[in-house]
Amino acid sequence: HVQLVESGGGSVQVGGSLRLSCVASGDTIGRYCMGWFRQAPGKPRVAVAAIENDGQTSYTDSVKGRFTVSQDNAKNKLYLQMNSLKPEDTAMYYCADGSYTTGSGYCYPDYLGQGTQVTVS
Repeated sequence: HVQLVESGGGSVQVGGSLRLSCVASGDTIGRYCMGWFRQAPGKPRVAVAAIENDGQTSYTDSVKGRFTVSQDNAKNKLYLQMNSLKPEDTAMYYCADGSYTTGSGYCYPDYLGQGTQVTVS
């Protein structure tokens, strides 16, 4: 089992920046990727960014050039640097530990954290 704890969310003005963090613990042997999802009120959860074990990254089109996903060397921490934030980025952001990717920022989530709220206004 894997535990994921996100932090770093908050309220920010349009054009501002935030850095989300996720700490992973537990049995991560089977992990192939980690990623970020987000869910706005009344909308389905969608993939935002993913990073594979070899460091390859992918993003959904709406965040390309603005968001950057990264990991620490031990691969126990996942980050999402978010710049040039827009109101449409407002959502609950979830960290994922997963077993495969399909591109476009999608890491199939075997495990998902509790989320951290990002509000842009």
